Amino acid sequence: MTGTLDNANPTVYEATKERQVTPDEENDDVVDKFDDREVFDLIRNINDPEHPLTLEELNVVENSKVQVDDESSQVKVEFTPTIPHCSMATLIGLSIRVKLLRALPTRFKVDVTITPGSHASEEAVNKQLADKERVTAALENSHLLEVVNQCLATKRG
Repeated sequence: MTGTLDNANPTVYEATKERQVTPDEENDDVVDKFDDREVFDLIRNINDPEHPLTLEELNVVENSKVQVDDESSQVKVEFTPTIPHCSMATLIGLSIRVKLLRALPTRFKVDVTITPGSHASEEAVNKQLADKERVTAALENSHLLEVVNQCLATKRG
């Protein structure tokens, strides 16, 4: 991304500890349900489009704002942009949505929304993220898909 940063000096938060994997989770004979933490672990390391930081480090995503209902195959994620006028909010939401659609079984319905009251264009962004046709069209744009893939790429340490 070029140009002026929306939030040139964001607050950086400490990342949570890696989740301890239990023997049952490693056992292929045990069917374990998807839970909030498992889904959070999928999105926590998504890269911010403007900063060399993850969404977790910027407190854009939090484990407490991930809800998974395995029985009804529903995943709901709220994310909080770092500033109320963040121009990257739709891109961040799209990156979260794409990561979950790629990682979760197709039975899951994925809802990604902005934390209520945290963004000036909350309603418009939520409407875009909920519209399957708009999401599909956005991902057919090669430049936008490249930016999303950069957000989803694993950082090299």
